Amino acid sequence: MNGFRDPETMVRLRPSRQIGVRAFGVAAIVLGVVGFAWGDFATNWQRVQPNVPYREALAYLTAALETIAGLAMLWRRTARAGALLLTILYSIFTLLWVIQACAVPLVYDGWGNVFEELSLAIGGAVAYAALAPAGSWWAGKAAVISRAYGACAISFAIVHLINLAGVATWVPKWLPPGQMFWSVTTAVCFLLAAAAILSGIQAGLAARLVTAEIMGFEILVWVPKLIAAPHEHFFWAGNAISLAMVAAVWVVSDTLNEPRRFDASSEASVP
Repeated sequence: MNGFRDPETMVRLRPSRQIGVRAFGVAAIVLGVVGFAWGDFATNWQRVQPNVPYREALAYLTAALETIAGLAMLWRRTARAGALLLTILYSIFTLLWVIQACAVPLVYDGWGNVFEELSLAIGGAVAYAALAPAGSWWAGKAAVISRAYGACAISFAIVHLINLAGVATWVPKWLPPGQMFWSVTTAVCFLLAAAAILSGIQAGLAARLVTAEIMGFEILVWVPKLIAAPHEHFFWAGNAISLAMVAAVWVVSDTLNEPRRFDASSEASVP
């Protein structure tokens, strides 16, 4: 049989939408594997302070839950449960950053991290809604939740704009026409994408382009840094989070590009 389909609810996702859901699961597995390998959270993104009781045990528990949830998303019967678990986990890390951002509300770095984590929670919520039974309340909210990603894109742009010189140092020097050009361009692209996603005008295309943009960061920035320093936990965690962010906006873009749901009557000609 082609596609994700629950025999009880007759819910189906087209193959194009399966890719995003499965990528979201694979990214969670990568996060879990990195967590097990280092016995730690994805520093600096999963911001759990050193003085938290049983911190190492909690790190292993988190890695286990990420791995289990990620594996669950690879099978149609358990995919929605996996999406829900990941949404809860990513929401917890979002709230941890909210607490820290509120402590120094005028420094945007904390809020930038809030929206990075929130983008993962939104991806999980969209996947959960996209996998809901056709005609259910959640099924009708998938596209609405996807639009919330526009707020994250605005934050990504702000992070770039308030530190253009710093962001430029992360751009490969060999990439023409120059590091500052790409620092500014990526910020502008995030702003344009946010406008499209929030307004609904070419939202699907904008989300696809954001997916490609963040994937570009992964390929051009995070992978080379990991190759250069393979023993650094920071770069392993950064790559894992980057992949999770790619997968999250991939799920969002799948939903914005193909919001139509399928029911039993549309399955008649499907083998």
